[in-house]
Amino acid sequence: MPPCRLRAHVEYLAGKVGPRHVRRMGALDAARDYIEAEWRAQSYSINRQSYDAAGQQCANLEIERPGSARKREILLIGAHYDTVPGSPGANDNGSGVAALLEISRLFRDVEPSMTVRFVAFVNEEPPFSFTPLQGSYVTAHMARQRGDDIKLMVALETIGFYSDAPGSQQYPPLFRLLYPSKGNFIGFVSDFRSRSTMRRLARTFRAHSDFPLEHAATFRAIPGVSWSDHWSFWEHGYRAVMVSDTAFYRYAYYHTSEDTPEKLAYLQFACATDGLFRCFAAFAGADAGMSS
Repeated sequence: MPPCRLRAHVEYLAGKVGPRHVRRMGALDAARDYIEAEWRAQSYSINRQSYDAAGQQCANLEIERPGSARKREILLIGAHYDTVPGSPGANDNGSGVAALLEISRLFRDVEPSMTVRFVAFVNEEPPFSFTPLQGSYVTAHMARQRGDDIKLMVALETIGFYSDAPGSQQYPPLFRLLYPSKGNFIGFVSDFRSRSTMRRLARTFRAHSDFPLEHAATFRAIPGVSWSDHWSFWEHGYRAVMVSDTAFYRYAYYHTSEDTPEKLAYLQFACATDGLFRCFAAFAGADAGMSS
C-alpha cells in the first residue's frame, strides 16, 4: 500500500480541515463530506445516519461490501472522524479514518463470504464519549434493534505512530513486564468477553502479515482500554476489538494542538494498514492474496 495515499487523507483532515467537532460544525461537515466523496469515488452507496447532538445535526456514514454466502453475518470496521477541541487530530483519528478509507478501497477487489460494513462515526470525543449521543452508540443501538448479526466490530483508533527507540512504549502498571519497550507494533485490545474472537483475529493477522502485533484482553476499567467506539458495541452485547498504536501510552501529542500530519510514521502505518486489510479479508472469508 503506498504510504502517500494514507498521508493524503491525513493531511486533508488534519491539515486542511483541522479540529472538527460540534463547536466547529463547518469543519465537522467538511470531514463528513470528504469521507462521502471518497466512498462515492469507490462506487459505494452511502447511508447517512443523521441524529441531533447538542442542537446540531450530526451523521455517521455507512457503506457495505455484501457477502457472497453468509450475507447476514457482519464484520463491522469503524473509525471516528471528530476530534477534541483544539487538536487537528492527525493521529486521533485522522489515521483511523485514512486506514478505513484505504481498506474499503481494497475491499472493492475481493469477494468476502460475510458482509463487511464500514462506518465513519461522529462524536466519539468528549462531551459525547460513553453516552447515548456517541455516534457509535447510535449505530450499535440501531443494529441491535434490527437484530444485526455482527460477529465482530473493530474500532480503528489512533494507529499512525511507530518508533524503534528503546523506551518509546509505555503501559499501565504490570503490563510492561509482558510487552516490549519499543513502540513499533500495532495493538489489538478487547475485554474478556471478546477475548476468543480477538485471539482469532490476531492469529489471522499474523498469518497474513509480518508487521509486529501485540494483543491483550483485559479489564475495561484500565485507562484507554474502552476509550473508543468498540465500547458502544460492548454495551450492546457485541464482541468488539480496538486496533491502536496505544495512543497516549506511546504518542506524546495525543489530544494536543501538536497532533499534526508530519508526526506520523507513514511507512510503518502503511504496512500496518496493509496487514489489517489482509487480516479482515481473510476473517470475512475473502482471498486477500492479490497485490495492494
